[in-house]
Amino acid sequence: MKKFKKPDITSGLKTRTFRVGGYSVAASVIVIAIAIVINILVSALPSSITQIDVTSSQMFSISEETEKVLDQLDTDVQIYWIVQSGQESDTLGLLLNRYTSGNSHITVTKKDPDVSPAFVQQYFSGSIYNNSLVVVGDNGHYRAIGYDDIYVYDYSNYYSTGTADVTFNGEAEITSALSYISSGTLMKLYTLTGHGEGTLSSAFQSAVEKQNIETETLSLLTTDQVPEDADCILIYNPNTDISEDEAGMLKDYLANGGKIMLITDPLQDGEDLTRLEAIPGDYGVTAENGIVIESDTNYYYGKGYPYYLLPELETHSITTPLISSGYYVLLPLAQGLQISESLPDGVTVSSLLSTSDSAFSKIAGYSSTTYEKEDGDIDGPFSLGVAISDSNTGAQLVWISSGALVDDTANSYVSGGNQDLFLNSISWMTGNEDSVTIHAKNVTNEYLTLSSAASSIYSVLIVGIIPLVYLSVGIVIRARRKRR
Repeated sequence: MKKFKKPDITSGLKTRTFRVGGYSVAASVIVIAIAIVINILVSALPSSITQIDVTSSQMFSISEETEKVLDQLDTDVQIYWIVQSGQESDTLGLLLNRYTSGNSHITVTKKDPDVSPAFVQQYFSGSIYNNSLVVVGDNGHYRAIGYDDIYVYDYSNYYSTGTADVTFNGEAEITSALSYISSGTLMKLYTLTGHGEGTLSSAFQSAVEKQNIETETLSLLTTDQVPEDADCILIYNPNTDISEDEAGMLKDYLANGGKIMLITDPLQDGEDLTRLEAIPGDYGVTAENGIVIESDTNYYYGKGYPYYLLPELETHSITTPLISSGYYVLLPLAQGLQISESLPDGVTVSSLLSTSDSAFSKIAGYSSTTYEKEDGDIDGPFSLGVAISDSNTGAQLVWISSGALVDDTANSYVSGGNQDLFLNSISWMTGNEDSVTIHAKNVTNEYLTLSSAASSIYSVLIVGIIPLVYLSVGIVIRARRKRR
């Protein structure tokens, strides 16, 4: 019987093929090991480095205002994320990562409202929804932020579009809470009542509160002086004039370093605000009769609306943030303001918003039947907003001559520019110029603001020139092909 030799296994290990294969396996193991190490290192890096926000509204990024607050935060802050497991908002989660990456004093802890109902009830009453927040500082100050404060739904256009406009307000809410916790103080803004004044919309009221400013109504008819804790008084669009006693109290308030934000509309026929307008008049600012009409299409909104004014923003600490960010201010129906060439000693008046040189004021006002200039109309240019300072007393006053400054619709057309001007004015007067002004980020749509002139140029370009260029190129290409 023939014997078989025992196979030599080691001989196969010595071949060139095995050696090459072995090198390949070793190289693969090394590459995998390197990849694992890199992933571990990257996962340890802050999300601001590893995640890039490519959304048009920078939905997942934090603003310079937030970065400034984070840089100044030197106290421990705990953010409680009220959410059931599996119901976390990805958008909110990414934003919270930005905060924890930006400052080591901030930590985020999830709290399931079903598991910890007693904890939630400390900060919220009534119904509580997933993706609410509670921001708590080690100094005892806290701010509860509901889901409906973070995701704001606007149904005003629902019947025409079939959808609600949704804005993400998470950054503004969280940063405002951090700013409040750091300072622990609230400014006080009184809003004058008793003369048919307008009331701030919920959006503007909320924006003021995010500045860590407390609001309260004030009737000077039931008191003998302005409250001592008044950091600023807002007088918004009164329908009737103030009394002599009220005027005296407001003047005394300014003489002691007071601050007033005055917002008025052009007057209706028969209306008279003589005593109220005499207050800025003492500082060299007066109002013209009528409604301002613009002749320069670069200074008004849309086509055929020369009273929807897009004034020029003049350089001032109030307007500089808007200028640098390219924002507009929209003032439908405004009254022209004039600054005296001879001001009282120590008084400085700066124009914030100005018309073109070709603007004029129609004396007929709301009864006007034409936008053309007529005999008796007043030539511009005008200021539509001024900032007044008195170095002798410390008094400050801002006057905007259009109630539309705080109108939600007008504000939406300029992507929040009106609101910024309003908040910046209050911040300037209260010495709180480092306050937080952060735009909510539109999840659904944003408006593009164009002047009438720019709108016409783009219309001609899109409807006429671009199609004509394409048609011409097509004709040339076809003609060349026929010659071949």
